[in-house]
Amino acid sequence: MILAFQGSSIDGHAYTDVVRLAQSSPSWLDDSVTFWSAYGLALFAVLMTVGWWRARRVSATAALTALAVPVTVVVAFAVDAVLKLLVHEVRPCRSLRVSTLETCPARSDWSFPSNHAAIAAAAAVALFFVARRLGAVAVVAAGAMAVSRVWIGVHYPHDVIAGVMVGGLVALGSMRALRRWPRDLAERLAATRLRPLLVS
Repeated sequence: MILAFQGSSIDGHAYTDVVRLAQSSPSWLDDSVTFWSAYGLALFAVLMTVGWWRARRVSATAALTALAVPVTVVVAFAVDAVLKLLVHEVRPCRSLRVSTLETCPARSDWSFPSNHAAIAAAAAVALFFVARRLGAVAVVAAGAMAVSRVWIGVHYPHDVIAGVMVGGLVALGSMRALRRWPRDLAERLAATRLRPLLVS
């Protein structure tokens, strides 16, 4: 079942206020936000790699938990993608007459919920299960990513809020489920060819 709706009726005014603020902001700020929006997800990959590398020095169980983070992110992305297919919300930059920093995606590239926000939130929540400091850095980065998607004009505020919720909940459920795995699973895997991934 496809649920097509017009997102402007939810927070269209808030969206246009943010986009107009972006248009009147200094170019260095707009350029920085645009760059972050386009390439910021790479930081989460770096944080996941750092978390895994450090976890290998702690224990095989810690390393296995760290390796579950990117898997969790992929699952969150998949759930978000399915929701996009079920809810055909046209991008605000196509529904409203506004000038945006970013070129508006194709009309068939649905807006709700935000993939970027879901990925960032999933990574942030999952990283908390690996290391609180990495999780804290990721939370700040995820917030910045969510805001940037509205700032450049490709999402409504509710799109990124929903994306954060989807990513966060999927990650929380997945990482908690990981704790139910047999305690000796990591040790058993460390005795296989996977050992270099789990033990330094």
